[in-house]
Amino acid sequence: MSGRMGAVLDGAMGAPVGGLVGGPVGGPASVLAYSGPPPWQWSDLATSWTAEPLVLALSVLLGAWYLAAVRRVNRAGGAGSGSGAGSGVGAGSAGGRWQPTRTAAFLGGLLLWIWCTCSGLGVYDRILFTDRAVQVVLLLMVVPLLLALGAPVSLLVEAAPAARRERVLRALRSRPSKVLMFPAVSTALLMAPPWLLYFTPWYEWSVSSGLGNVVLHLALVLLGLAYFWPRLQLDPVGHEYPHLVGLFITFAEVIFDAGLGIVLIYGGHLVAEHYYLALGRPWGPSPAQDQTWGGNAFWVLGDLVGLPFLAALVRRMVVQGREETEAVDAELDARFAAAAERARETGQPEEEETGMRPWWLDDPNLKHRYGG
Repeated sequence: MSGRMGAVLDGAMGAPVGGLVGGPVGGPASVLAYSGPPPWQWSDLATSWTAEPLVLALSVLLGAWYLAAVRRVNRAGGAGSGSGAGSGVGAGSAGGRWQPTRTAAFLGGLLLWIWCTCSGLGVYDRILFTDRAVQVVLLLMVVPLLLALGAPVSLLVEAAPAARRERVLRALRSRPSKVLMFPAVSTALLMAPPWLLYFTPWYEWSVSSGLGNVVLHLALVLLGLAYFWPRLQLDPVGHEYPHLVGLFITFAEVIFDAGLGIVLIYGGHLVAEHYYLALGRPWGPSPAQDQTWGGNAFWVLGDLVGLPFLAALVRRMVVQGREETEAVDAELDARFAAAAERARETGQPEEEETGMRPWWLDDPNLKHRYGG
């Protein structure tokens, strides 16, 4: 590993360096005690790397499974799709093949997950409050959104044998699944974690413990998935809800992000103050300035990353509306054809038998205009 990969050493990976609590950042004692990575630079986002073994292993396994499942579905020609109207199964297939955009979204989510935890963002996530704030937003809101856009549950169902497919759908229709996907519950799973992280011992545990850091990297992605899965409804869900509910929830989430950002900036409480002072970091902003920058980053990024979700939600509404319109048209066409066939068999006029006359031909105010 290069010199700028700088895995965080004793002062950041384990217990804070002793004898420096309350010491000024940048003082002589700090220079002697600090043993973390060198001063942060923008280039570190691309040139500094560390390893997060669990995230790397999970990403490789999930990516390999996804690609193998896509290959299986494409080979089968989509034979596993169409497991029931409204189930959400088949949302990623088009003409019997899995949509490449779904694959790109899922793999992009895995790559972003790796970048958030293994790039310079991961190198400095326990050194700078701002770095951690950016990481929290990406892991909670962007990585899960991309993974959910990949429709992995639909892919699992389509690629599975019939017996296993039915078991998966039965589990998704179970009561625990419906409770988890209830709008109020799934929304709380997205809005509550940042507040709990910054105002409980969870934050200090995540920066002072290697295990806590890994748990945070996994927990945020899982909590974000619990929100985006039922909101997008690309995958099968226990109970479908109007997409307008998702729009209202998104606006509420923007307000919560703004509120948390304001509290971090102007609240006057330094999060994990003793930890950051004990690091003895001789470069960069003071803990108070760092938290101010982090609060602004959380506020701005939290609002900006909501825009792709709104775009995905609106697109989903349009696509679903088009699918429903096509289904209604197909049903009406089938009914018209069946009625016409019966009319021919009985020798009756087709129009009267089908009952498909345009409404304006029977409206007393309009029928005279059209010869009704």
